[in-house]
Amino acid sequence: MTPNHKLDPNHWITLYSDYLFNYAISRVNDREIAQDLVSETFLSGLKSMVNFKGKASERTWLTSILKRKIIDHYRKTNSNKGKAEVRMGYSYPTESEGDWLEERVADPFGKTAEDVMENVELGDAIYNCLSKLPEKQARIFELKTITGYDTETICNELNITSSNLWVQIHRARTALASCLEKNWFKA
Repeated sequence: MTPNHKLDPNHWITLYSDYLFNYAISRVNDREIAQDLVSETFLSGLKSMVNFKGKASERTWLTSILKRKIIDHYRKTNSNKGKAEVRMGYSYPTESEGDWLEERVADPFGKTAEDVMENVELGDAIYNCLSKLPEKQARIFELKTITGYDTETICNELNITSSNLWVQIHRARTALASCLEKNWFKA
């Protein structure tokens, strides 16, 4: 059973501004930029309230918006930290294993029409492979790796342990890598 969370933007600043600011400042190391990103997050949240499905808490939802704002910030500056922020983190045993998908996706700053089409096709291939996973495994992978929710939130929402979450993530990554190797990278 999925909780049905509600949005109450009248309390966002009071409830979440400190948390979101601390989250942002730890990633951008600039007070002014962090403040701007939090402001942009609240504005985007207001604009996209109609898209909120109630599957996550307000804080989780706002944090995911902030994460996208931070990624956009680094994409604009085209820094190494920005590239690290968007890395999917395929696996944790070694640092380089997280690069397997990013290395196959075209640089967003030097995109040609062909690159854009290839990235759309790759996205479709990822979601096609994701649809072949068991439903719970796919949901966990999507929440953690694509949406970027934190482990505690996912565990609480799906009533699983953190070790079970990481087992499911590992199985999903293994299955996705195999599926993509067969259906996309060798095509």
